[in-house]
Amino acid sequence: MADDSTFRGSDVFGSYAAIGDSFTEGVGDPGPDGRFVGWADRLAVLLADRLPDPEEFRYANLAVRGRLLDQIVAEQVPRAKELAPDLVTFCAGGNDIIRPGSDPDDVAERFERAVADLTSVVGTVLVTTGFDTRAMPVLRRLRGKIATYNGHVRAVADRYGCPVLDLWSLRTVQDMRAWDHDRLHLSPEGHTRVALRAGQVLGVDVPADPDQPWPPLPPRGTLEVRRDDIHWAREYLVPWIGRRLRGESSGDHVSAKRPDLLPL
Repeated sequence: MADDSTFRGSDVFGSYAAIGDSFTEGVGDPGPDGRFVGWADRLAVLLADRLPDPEEFRYANLAVRGRLLDQIVAEQVPRAKELAPDLVTFCAGGNDIIRPGSDPDDVAERFERAVADLTSVVGTVLVTTGFDTRAMPVLRRLRGKIATYNGHVRAVADRYGCPVLDLWSLRTVQDMRAWDHDRLHLSPEGHTRVALRAGQVLGVDVPADPDQPWPPLPPRGTLEVRRDDIHWAREYLVPWIGRRLRGESSGDHVSAKRPDLLPL
C-alpha cells in the first residue's frame, strides 16, 4: 500500500533520475549559471547528504518543459530504464490534463502503463499528484479534472507499491508566494518546499518544515489585485494560450539538463 507521508523502505539511495515536465526541470527557480534548479535538484542534495560520502551520489534530470505524457514516456522513460538508478521520480500528465477536452481516465491509463514499465527495472518509483488549483486563476476551473487524475495516481501507486508525493495536500504552496510571476510554475521557495516534502515522503530527515506558515502579508486593495491580474493576463496568459493555439511548446528545442547520472 502506498504511503504519502513517509516511505517505509530503509534503502539509502545512491542514484536518482527525475523525469517529467517543467515542474521537474525546475522552471521558476533559476540558478546562478542560468540553468533552472528546482525541487528535484534540491531533493538530490538531500539524498546525497545521507551517504557516508556524498560525492558518490549520482543524479540525472531528464525532464523537459512542456512535455506531454506520451512524449515523456517515449523520450525519458527508456533513458531512465537504461540508467537504472535506485530511485526515479515520475511526474507527468499535468500538461495533458489542462488541455481542453482531455480525459483524466485515459491519461491515467497511459500513466499506469509507464509506471508498470519503470517499476520492472527501478527499485523505487515516486509518483506525484497535481496541485490543488482552487486559488489559481483559470486553472481553478480544472480542479475537478485534476482531483480525478489524482485519485487515479494514488490507485496506481497502491497497485505498484510507489511512494506518493501528494502536492494537493501541501497547503503552503497554495500561497501565491510559492509561485513564479507567471502563476504556472513554482518560485524558488515553492520548489524548496516541495523538495522538503519529497524528502519526508522518502524518509529523509529534512532541515526545515515544508508546512511552515508564511509570514503575514499586508492587506491589498481590490484595485491593486485587479491591476496585477490584468498585467498577468497580458504578460503570461495570452502568450500561453497563443502557443497552445499554434501547437507550440515552451520545450521546443530544449533538451534535458542532466541526461547522465553524474555527481552533484
